[in-house]
Amino acid sequence: MFRTALRNVFAHKARLLMTAFAVMLGVTFISGSLVYGDSLNRAATARASAGFERIAVSVFPDDSRAGGARGGGPAGIDAAAVDTLAKVQGVTAAAGRVDGFAAVADREGRLIGHGPAHRGGNFAPGTDGKDPAYRFVQGSGPTGKDRIALDETTAAKGGYRIGDAVRVGTDQGAASYTLSGIFRTDGTQLPAGGSLTLFTGATAQELYLQPGRYQKIDLTAAPGTDVTQLLSRVEQVLPQGTGAATGARLAQIQVNLATSDSDTMSQILLGFAAVALFVATFLISNTFTMLVARRTRELALMRAVGASRKQVRRILLTETLVVGAVASAVGLAVGTGVAALLQTVFAAADAPAAPLVLTPGTVIASMLVGTALPLVAAWLPIRRAMAIPPVAALSAAEHAPPARAGSLRTGLSAALVLCGAAATVYGAITTGKDARAVIGIGAALTLTGAIGFIPLLSRPFVAALQPLLTRFQPVYGDLAARNTVRDPRRTGATAAALAIALTLASGLSVLGASAAQYLDRATTHDFTADYLVKPADGAMRMTPATAEPLKKVPRIAFSPLNQSTGYHLAGAPSVLTGVDPATIGRLVRYDVVDGSLDRLAQGQIAVADFKARAAGWHVGQTLPLKRQDDQSGSVTIGAIYRADEQSNLLPSITAPDSLVARYDSTPHTDGILVAADGGPGRAALGSVTHALGDNPALAVLDEAAIRAQDSGSIGDQLNVFYALLSMALVIAALGIANTLAMSVLERRKEIGTLRALGVDRAGVTRMIRLEALLLGGLGATLGTVLGVFMGWALGRTLQESVVGYTLVIPWGRLAVGVLIALAGALLASLWPARRAARVDIPAATAAS
Repeated sequence: MFRTALRNVFAHKARLLMTAFAVMLGVTFISGSLVYGDSLNRAATARASAGFERIAVSVFPDDSRAGGARGGGPAGIDAAAVDTLAKVQGVTAAAGRVDGFAAVADREGRLIGHGPAHRGGNFAPGTDGKDPAYRFVQGSGPTGKDRIALDETTAAKGGYRIGDAVRVGTDQGAASYTLSGIFRTDGTQLPAGGSLTLFTGATAQELYLQPGRYQKIDLTAAPGTDVTQLLSRVEQVLPQGTGAATGARLAQIQVNLATSDSDTMSQILLGFAAVALFVATFLISNTFTMLVARRTRELALMRAVGASRKQVRRILLTETLVVGAVASAVGLAVGTGVAALLQTVFAAADAPAAPLVLTPGTVIASMLVGTALPLVAAWLPIRRAMAIPPVAALSAAEHAPPARAGSLRTGLSAALVLCGAAATVYGAITTGKDARAVIGIGAALTLTGAIGFIPLLSRPFVAALQPLLTRFQPVYGDLAARNTVRDPRRTGATAAALAIALTLASGLSVLGASAAQYLDRATTHDFTADYLVKPADGAMRMTPATAEPLKKVPRIAFSPLNQSTGYHLAGAPSVLTGVDPATIGRLVRYDVVDGSLDRLAQGQIAVADFKARAAGWHVGQTLPLKRQDDQSGSVTIGAIYRADEQSNLLPSITAPDSLVARYDSTPHTDGILVAADGGPGRAALGSVTHALGDNPALAVLDEAAIRAQDSGSIGDQLNVFYALLSMALVIAALGIANTLAMSVLERRKEIGTLRALGVDRAGVTRMIRLEALLLGGLGATLGTVLGVFMGWALGRTLQESVVGYTLVIPWGRLAVGVLIALAGALLASLWPARRAARVDIPAATAAS
């Protein structure tokens, strides 16, 4: 049987090529995801744990507050503890460490690096003048207050050399330093994609903590020292309010943090791989249905000469197994190459470079999926073929009956669509706790039912388009329409793969466009200023003092947004945002529904409508105020304004900055709003930037930059998802090509007859291409409708918690999706159309 199956595989290799390619693509996605994820985890683990081997024990404040100590004492650890810990038996060196935020500017003043990984620290040389945490490739560590050292990558990006002046911004402002050295270090000091600046110990303490104090102390052990025993000895002399842990323990914590992002990425990739495999199932099942139908007489002859039903079934399953195994092996190899390509593409970002990791688990999973999937997909076609009596099969080839409105399959599909749609609508309308779970179940039922319902939908869909086709192509359009509905089940299975891909793409488009519009409105609708000053990448902490230099800039109005927490107004926890009453009306659009914003100047507050409704407050009401530090007083509501609860600009409670300053000497400044008399422009931007000290840690954003910063990430994520979904579209296109190729084989005599009657090659080609467009149009239309429906339902669950979220139909993006699907279908028809046009007329018309 195995030899027979192997001969059949080679005999029908052209027919099985598309199936093998679909399996290969699915396995490529699976294996590539697993290899890339394992490699990313291995690299992240190596990077996160690098350097901890030189740390035997680390001592740090055990209070959870940043740099704080118990009892409200001084922050950090006293420098005297360094000498004490250095004398512990087994310790060869003790290095005090302090770090914080430091942004480095390039020669044009632009920030170097990305993300919140802009770090600064202290150079802690030992008796030999070297710091074991850093390996200098040029120059040496800083030795003066005006000296710094930069990591090698940052220095290269900025084009800096030893002796150059470098502008560095910290929480204390910006200053210029002289570059004394360029170094290399490990992941414990320098996060991927960030920058690291080294100051002298005294300068770093002044910038980040207090003079004479450290955030932690790293201890190096003598060779042969037992780390566990050393930790016990260190714990006996620990300063009050501190704790200790081994370097191995700290390394494990860092590894857990570092691998979380790569785990998430791997899960996303595997999710899309599952979609690709699901789509491939339709292609494989459709291919085997057509193959078995064409081989009905061959199989019946085998039965007639003595082969049992079980033996024939085993032959067909063995063929499937061989195809799946070969395709899986090729897919595994290609997937490993794809993982290497992904590493190269993302190497410049956060993904650390590392050798590819191909584990036995990846090999086993890829081979199992690639061989089991064809077996599952081919089981039903083979089972149907075995149910045909040999005599009936020998007399005529079996054709799949057309879908009937009253058939069991149609009724079951209709029931699934109705139940799924009802569940989806129910989840969308109720928007309860489990609404998304209900919508997910409903979406799955709806999509499953729609797939089974496509054969019945194909007839009215083609009938609706047939007049258009026959208007432009009277003969070939009519033939294409008739051929498309000749076998509705085959048409449905082919269009289903495309419908699944378009459903996901359209749903993502609707959600993405709606979310982008909401973010845009929440960000810029109330923004009437020219500029918003924010910390670069959200890393620097701004205070009211940050805005003070703007007072020297002529012809501008500005107001910091000074957020202060820990208040209780009439017993309700509240956050106050202090603004300049004289300028805030010019900088932010307040839609006042009661009272007047001018009352801010009288020391009263303005409250957002959602806050007032929840607490039952009204204009003119005086509220008792109490803060966590036991300060108390009272405030009066002077205005109520409309606001979105998720707004990035309008606060829930707006107060005059003098009121906030009375209760909070160090509020956190979320941003600084600036308006220039002449409007935004290069001169105004330069004046504001220069007044703020040309600080690379501060970003001065206009409205377009704010919009791009807040909504651009959604577009980037959608592009990644679209790229991943393209794999499913490719497989769907292969399904169309396979269906048309098989259809050409089955209609060889018919096509030969048409050629004999005078239809030229161009006409045959045009007919096949029109069939492909009908298949693509059916799948794209159904997928787009289902995608918009799913996007609407999921969007409804956001409206309760995200005020102002509205459904947006991205007609342009949806149209592009349909056009891409049609273009893919047209490309898929090139090879079948070419084969059909080259049919030998005498041989075809003579075929029985």
